[in-house]
Amino acid sequence: MPGRLADKDRIFTNLYGLRDRGLEAAKTRGVWNGVAEMVAAGPDWIIAQIKASGLRGRGGGFSVGLKWSLMPAPDGVRPHYLVINADESEPGACKDRQFIGNDPQLLIEGAFLASYAIRAHTAYVYIRGECVAERERLEAAIAEARAARLIGENNLFGWDFELHVTHGGGAYVCGDETALLESLEGKKGQPRLKPPFPAMAGLYGDPTTVNNAESIAVVGTILRRGADWFAGIGRAGNAGTKLMAASGHVNQPCVVEEAMSIPMRQLIEDHFGGVRGGWGNLKAIIPGGASTPMIPAEQAETVLMDYDSLREVKSLMGTATMIVMDKSTDLVRAVARISQFFKHESCGQCTPCREGAGWMWRVMQRMAEGEAETAEIDLLLDVASRVEGHTICGLGDAAAWPIQGLFRHFRPEIEARIASYRAGRPHVQGARLEAAE
Repeated sequence: MPGRLADKDRIFTNLYGLRDRGLEAAKTRGVWNGVAEMVAAGPDWIIAQIKASGLRGRGGGFSVGLKWSLMPAPDGVRPHYLVINADESEPGACKDRQFIGNDPQLLIEGAFLASYAIRAHTAYVYIRGECVAERERLEAAIAEARAARLIGENNLFGWDFELHVTHGGGAYVCGDETALLESLEGKKGQPRLKPPFPAMAGLYGDPTTVNNAESIAVVGTILRRGADWFAGIGRAGNAGTKLMAASGHVNQPCVVEEAMSIPMRQLIEDHFGGVRGGWGNLKAIIPGGASTPMIPAEQAETVLMDYDSLREVKSLMGTATMIVMDKSTDLVRAVARISQFFKHESCGQCTPCREGAGWMWRVMQRMAEGEAETAEIDLLLDVASRVEGHTICGLGDAAAWPIQGLFRHFRPEIEARIASYRAGRPHVQGARLEAAE
C-alpha cells in the first residue's frame, strides 16, 4: 500500500518559505546543479527521461514527455514557445502560488530545461493577477537568474532563453490552454477550436507547449535524480510526488507535498489535522478543485489520491486541492454556489455553456431554497448531460460535474428534503409563479 513521502524525496524543500528564496540559497538546495550536463545530453535525452519518469500533467494528467514530443522539428522560420499555466482561478486551487513565491528558482530552472527540450527560446508564465506578491518575487528571481547568466542571451549553457511573466484578469476560462493563449496575445480569453492544437499553431500561430506550473517546476529534480527515482514513487501510471491541499472543514488547511497514491484518509489525518469533529463527521469531499465531482465519506475512506483511483469512483484528481465538507454542510446550497461561479465564468462562446450553466444554477438555487419539484432532478441531470462534452473547452464539463456528483451520491437525501419542503409549504412555488406572471 502506498504511504507517506520520505523527506529525502521532497522536491519543494522551501514550500513554506522558511528558508531564503534567493538564488544562492536555492543552489544550496540543489537547484541549477547539473544543468550543463543535462543540456549537453540533448533535447531528445531530456524528453526520454521525462517520459520514462511517468510525469503526468499536474493540472490535467496528460503525459508531459509525450506532450513535448508532439512539438514539430524546428524549421528555422517559426519560433517555438513554452507557456506555463499558473492561473489558479478555480475555487479550492491554491498550490502553485506556494512554490512560485517561496522557491521561484525551481520554476525558472524547469522552464529553461523544458524550453530547451522543445527547442524554444522564449517562455511565458501566465499567473493569476491577484497573486501580486508571488508575481513580484518571480520577476525578481528571473532578474537574479539573468544577472547570473543562467538565462538570457549568451548564458552559461549556450541556449539563449528569455522568460517573461504576465498576469491574467482572474478569468477561470483562461485555465483552458487555448483561452490562455488568446489572453496572452492581448485578446478576449475565449477558447479556440481544436484542431489545430497548440503544438502546431499556438501562441501567435507558432508551435507552443502549455504546461501547468507544477509540471515544469519538478523537471530539474527529475533529471538530476533520475527517471527511475521519480517513477518509483506512487503506483504505476501515477508516479511521483504531488502538491496536495485541503480547505474547508479540516483542522489545519494547508498545502503539502506528498507521494502520489497516498490514501485520501491518511493524507487528511496526517497533514490536515483530520476532519473537523472527527472522521465520522465527514459528509463529502471534492477531490481536486470545485469542478471535480464530489465523493461521499464511504469512498473517501478507501480511495487513493491519484488519477486512476479517483477515476474509478467517477471523480477526478484535478489539481489535488480538496474541499472537505462535514455533516453540517448544506450540499445543495454548496453546489448551487459552485454552479453560480461557473455561470459567472462562462465566456459565452458556446450555447450549451452560456445558456445551460445559467439554467442549472437557477434550478440548483431553487432546490436550495426548497422551491423545486422532485421531477426536476432528472430534468437537471438531462441538461447537465447535454452541456457536458458539448463545449469547446472544459468549462461546460466543469459546470455539469458538481451537479452530477451531488445527485449520484445524495439523491435520496435531496428527494426527502424536497418532499419535506413541499409538505411544509405546498403553495410557495405556485405563488411565486403567479407573481412572476
